[in-house]
Amino acid sequence: MTTETGPERTIGQLVADATHDVQGIVRSEIALAKAEVSSGAKVMGKGAGLLGGAAFMGLLGVVFLFHTIARVIGEWLPVWAGYGIVTLVLFIVAAVLGLLGKKALAKAKPAPKRAIAEAQQTIATLKS
Repeated sequence: MTTETGPERTIGQLVADATHDVQGIVRSEIALAKAEVSSGAKVMGKGAGLLGGAAFMGLLGVVFLFHTIARVIGEWLPVWAGYGIVTLVLFIVAAVLGLLGKKALAKAKPAPKRAIAEAQQTIATLKS
């Protein structure tokens, strides 16, 4: 039993096909990386927005609390001194919260882990 094959393909055709296939793989890997990073960024953005809203509401509560404290201090010192002390404390709290927020956001760096693993696997396959 003989099998009939089509005309022999030239080396140029084989190289062109291989190039086309590799381009398709690379495009797919890039699309996967973009999808992973964008979904991670959306989640981070939403979380950061919610944390910002919570921090703002908490800060408003602190402002009213410190207003009360300033008026209480005003019973022993001049009112301006009470407000000066409270203002200084508010700026210190704002600086600490800002540094903590910056540190938390710096830790969350979304990396396209699956895309990197797929790319490494593709490279290993092509080398073998």
